[in-house]
Parts: sequence; C-alpha cells; structure tokens
Amino acid sequence: MNNPVQEFNSYRSKMNDKLLAENNKIIKRIFNLDTNAFAEGALDKKTKELLGLVASAVLRCDDCVKYHLESSYDMGVTREEVMETLSIGTLVGGTIVIPHLRRAFEYWEALETQSEQ
Repeated sequence: MNNPVQEFNSYRSKMNDKLLAENNKIIKRIFNLDTNAFAEGALDKKTKELLGLVASAVLRCDDCVKYHLESSYDMGVTREEVMETLSIGTLVGGTIVIPHLRRAFEYWEALETQSEQ
C-alpha cells in the first residue's frame, strides 16, 4: 500500500539534496530565507505555519500545502484548526481552491493514519 506521507517526504528530500548539491548561491539563499521566515519571531511558529498553509492553498501549490500540513501536524495543530485555516484559504482563493482542499484533507488524514500506526 502506498504511503503518501513517506512518498512525499522521500521525493522532497531527494530533490532538495540534488538542488542544493548544484551549489547555486541564489537557490541556497532562497532555501535559507524560507527556513528563517518560519522561525520563532514576533509571530509564533504555529501561526506562521498556518499562514503558510493559507497562502499555499490560495496559490494552489499542493506540495506547499503538504509541507505546511505536515509541519503543522508535527507542532500539534488540531484537525479543527487545520479545517478553519483551510476554510479561510478556500474563501480567499475561491472555488478553484476546492480540488486542493480535497487533496489537503486527504493528506491530513494520511498524517493522522500514519501517526496511529
């Protein structure tokens, strides 16, 4: 049986390693900026992850949605908090976001299922 969480993380890790091995200064700086943007600051990490989730849903980036869902899950965000966050993203993004909402919910369920095993 396929494990969507493991598949996503394996692919993401493999490709990030390949990209960073190219030693491109701009790509490395963008990755670093992304990491630092989600560090604790005036806003806590949980809030930043949920903001990232909204932005990712609105921009319809399924990989980004998965990343922020998993980070949120690891921080202890509840299903209710995720659903409220995704509802805002769907409201702001409009009905075109609904297919991404479906995939986001499916991935959240996969995170919950993986945790139960």
